Amino acid sequence: MDLETLLLQHQIDQLNAAYGAALDERRFDDWPAFFTEDGHYTVQARENHDRGLPLALMALESRGMMKDRVYGITQTIYHGPYYTRHVIGAARLLDTTDGLLRAEASYAVFRTKPGGVSEVYNVGRYLDRLVRTPEGLRLQDRRCVYDSEMILNSLIYPI
Repeated sequence: MDLETLLLQHQIDQLNAAYGAALDERRFDDWPAFFTEDGHYTVQARENHDRGLPLALMALESRGMMKDRVYGITQTIYHGPYYTRHVIGAARLLDTTDGLLRAEASYAVFRTKPGGVSEVYNVGRYLDRLVRTPEGLRLQDRRCVYDSEMILNSLIYPI
């Protein structure tokens, strides 16, 4: 592995660490900034992804849609409170063609309700397309392909 590839992998790992920390620390207003203005965010079952079926649990097609989601999370959606903890594995850099980076990383998200026990909430992999910007790497597309056949309760916070 050459030095440039190692540096890119490190940058992607740092982006993923910051992404998980923002969500775990409930800094939801920071979440859309991880994406390009026209970035896509999709949460899709592995079964649908593997079959090439488009049905997704959540599909946001711009930073504006992500900001709307954040507004819903913080201002309008009522739900029992819980905390999340993202554990994100090392990224695999898959391709760097034409300035577009493709990467994959496994993730596990745990959920803990106040006064309760921690439970596995969602497990899967991030399939990412990233671009270099003056502000650093940004996600052009993040597809969260989850292995879990059931989502506990409902999906409120981003994965």
